[in-house]
Amino acid sequence: MTKILVTGGAGFIGSHIVDTYIEAGHDVVVIDNLVTGKRENVNPKATFYEVDIREPEAVETVFAAEKPQVICHQAALANVRQSLEEPITYAEVNILGSIVLLEMARKYGSQRFIYASTGGACYGEPEFLPVTEDHPINPLDPYGASKHTVEHYLYLYRHNYGLPYVVLRYPNVYGPRQDPLGEAGVVAIFTGLMIQGKQPTINGSGEQQRDFVYVGDIARANLLALEKGNGIYNIGSGIPTDVNTIFAELKAITGYPGEARYGPPKKGEVFRIYIDASKARKELGWEPTVSLREGLKRTVDFFRQSK
Repeated sequence: MTKILVTGGAGFIGSHIVDTYIEAGHDVVVIDNLVTGKRENVNPKATFYEVDIREPEAVETVFAAEKPQVICHQAALANVRQSLEEPITYAEVNILGSIVLLEMARKYGSQRFIYASTGGACYGEPEFLPVTEDHPINPLDPYGASKHTVEHYLYLYRHNYGLPYVVLRYPNVYGPRQDPLGEAGVVAIFTGLMIQGKQPTINGSGEQQRDFVYVGDIARANLLALEKGNGIYNIGSGIPTDVNTIFAELKAITGYPGEARYGPPKKGEVFRIYIDASKARKELGWEPTVSLREGLKRTVDFFRQSK
């Protein structure tokens, strides 16, 4: 049994990772400031601290008490459009908050650091598809820039202090517990509106393509990363899916009778990206197992039960 500190463990992705770790028999500690996370998402078997990662003294209190062997860092601000409006806040949370955790991991002798990065926003508009880990890094927004910056810090903490790390560059993650308000993905937004009989808006033409992976598969990648891997890994399906297709699938699953309306495209967003996870398949033994249609059905079921 490993003691694991999960930051952002009350959030959408983090709470699923916590559940997966606990099901595998690990001892899990969660820190979350509950700005976007929800207390009810936290597994009752986890130890919970309401802490902001930007506060070194509060974070150190947790490390001193718990002495986690592994840090699984999911806490972040993750809204592309908001990051364009609030770049300083994004740097404070995503970069400085991560450095606080790295310093504590160094000071308290943590043995591994798993970091949630972005496989969409850090690469920018792709030069080739599917995108591999050695693709040039050209983020188009402060969110992507902030997430990638921490990858450099992980490298230097390994070089200087011997802290092993695994970076998981996520695709568009969707599934139960995703908030249809605020920092939400298109699946949650469309699902929330459709089951209420409200008309979703597609930003732009709807032809923009993303790599959609179900949250349970993302959680499993974090489980595998406890013992396998070293360095940076894309976690994606390698399958491009456009927003119009997501709308059509959800329309069929929910029985929504209406059509979409189209609005202007959003600034700072990549038009087309999907990522190659061959390295993760080879070194972590990971590949997605939940199909898009099945994942969307599970998501709709969750939203209906939560009404």
